[in-house]
Amino acid sequence: MPQITVDYSESLADAFDRRGFAGALHPVVVETTAAKLEACKTQFRRTEDTVVGGSDTGEAIVHVTIGLLAGRTDETKAKLTGQVLQLVREYLKPAEGLGLHVSAETRDLDPSYQKFDS
Repeated sequence: MPQITVDYSESLADAFDRRGFAGALHPVVVETTAAKLEACKTQFRRTEDTVVGGSDTGEAIVHVTIGLLAGRTDETKAKLTGQVLQLVREYLKPAEGLGLHVSAETRDLDPSYQKFDS
């Protein structure tokens, strides 16, 4: 915990500094939510197909999901979500000719969440 997943359109592969983003995001998560740095885990998933509205070309998406153990206030989660969006702006170069749709969500992990480290 925190479990961070970043889905992004394939067309952004060269424009999105994913390592830089994760490196900047983890300390922000720690500062905002009192998590431990070594507990932050980010996975990036490139999506091949993106459809927005009635168009299947010229659009790109980035969606960041952060799952936290329960206990953070709605205000804390909203603050973190806003910080995530700002960081995406910093680590994603403008992609000429693409409509860009960026979103983020900070949510509680399900009570059934368990983990295994080795």
